[in-house]
Amino acid sequence: MATEPPAPVVRQLRLVVEAEDYEAAVAFFRDALGLPEEAEFVSDGDARVMILDAGRATLELANPAQKRMIDEVEVGRQVAPRMRVAFEVDDAEATTSRLVAAGASEVAPPTRTPWDSLNSRLDAPAGLHITVFQELLATDVRAGTRDAEPGRDSDN
Repeated sequence: MATEPPAPVVRQLRLVVEAEDYEAAVAFFRDALGLPEEAEFVSDGDARVMILDAGRATLELANPAQKRMIDEVEVGRQVAPRMRVAFEVDDAEATTSRLVAAGASEVAPPTRTPWDSLNSRLDAPAGLHITVFQELLATDVRAGTRDAEPGRDSDN
């Protein structure tokens, strides 16, 4: 009797982004957004990389219709490239203001979505198009004002 091999186990999702202006990207993502530094490596030829802890990682796959719908809800028009990085934060409005002050371009201000989160869109250093989102349902549940909906944990 043949046995099934064990399923592969993914231990980490790591998004690797080439940043022309490395210092500006570090200042933005580590210092302004607040991603803690896990490690930095410097090699010959001024090769540098910094690994930042972004908390829990998920991979969200969306078909083109879903991507268009999310852009319409959050921004009112099609703006996102094929890839967008989303960061859950405790206060979307304050974080958006802090990131704009740190050099991001605001594409759309914090907007309440039908999935009950407050989402803003920004063009960030290293050519990344990002969403900053605050789960309003989680805030309401902590405050004891609403019942939680099971299975809701994505920004979209």
